[in-house]
Amino acid sequence: MEKLTRLYLKEIMCRHGIPASIILNQDSHFTSRFWRSLQEALGMNLDMSTTYHPQTNGQSERTIQTLKDMLLAYMIDFGSS
Repeated sequence: MEKLTRLYLKEIMCRHGIPASIILNQDSHFTSRFWRSLQEALGMNLDMSTTYHPQTNGQSERTIQTLKDMLLAYMIDFGSS
């Protein structure tokens, strides 16, 4: 947990700042103690999409896929050096 928090702060927050809110789907990864602790510590909102609004989950899934593609491209470009 502590390692994940340090990694998130170092790699994400230092580059992009503290978000006012994050929209997450109902996946157990996003309802974990890590996200709840981070929310409380930084005073940000975690907004969970509901099962009655599947379009929000679709938006989240597309964003996640885009991020995966970007990270893969980064790893290909810079990972071997």
